[in-house]
Amino acid sequence: MSNVTMKGNPVTLVGNKLSEGDKAPDFNVVDQNLQPKSLKNYAGKVKLISVTPSLDTPVCDMQARKFNEEAAKLGESVAVLNISVDLPFAIKRFCNAAGIDKVETLSDYKDVSFGENYGVLIKELRLLARSVFIVDDKDVIKYMEVVPEVTNEPDYDKALNELDNILSRNA
Repeated sequence: MSNVTMKGNPVTLVGNKLSEGDKAPDFNVVDQNLQPKSLKNYAGKVKLISVTPSLDTPVCDMQARKFNEEAAKLGESVAVLNISVDLPFAIKRFCNAAGIDKVETLSDYKDVSFGENYGVLIKELRLLARSVFIVDDKDVIKYMEVVPEVTNEPDYDKALNELDNILSRNA
């Protein structure tokens, strides 16, 4: 079904098959304080959604730090989110230790609705495949990368260039 691997071993992604230009599906996740969040919470903003299998791993750590650094340069019109199935308590501990304070870190641990709705739920592991989605202020997916090898980093430059293009068009 997918051409995604984890340490070279094929994994199965379950859920919706999305493409750029599709309407972004809603999702139900929780923040570090167990407060529910959905796509509606970010209405009218451009959303950069960084998806990680687990923040407690080196590549996820680098990804969260990179987007946190970039988020600090963006204005109020952009929401930078990180979604994983990590427990909210683990996310809070990680963010406090790593100084992640510009990215809103969210947990899909309850019903993996983000994973299923965005087609990045790894069936065999109940983790999310490493990916990046950029959703414009009208909730249309403008960019998406599902990283072919889960242990590799996403193409930050490509994602950030696309984000710049969207923000330039909106300016």
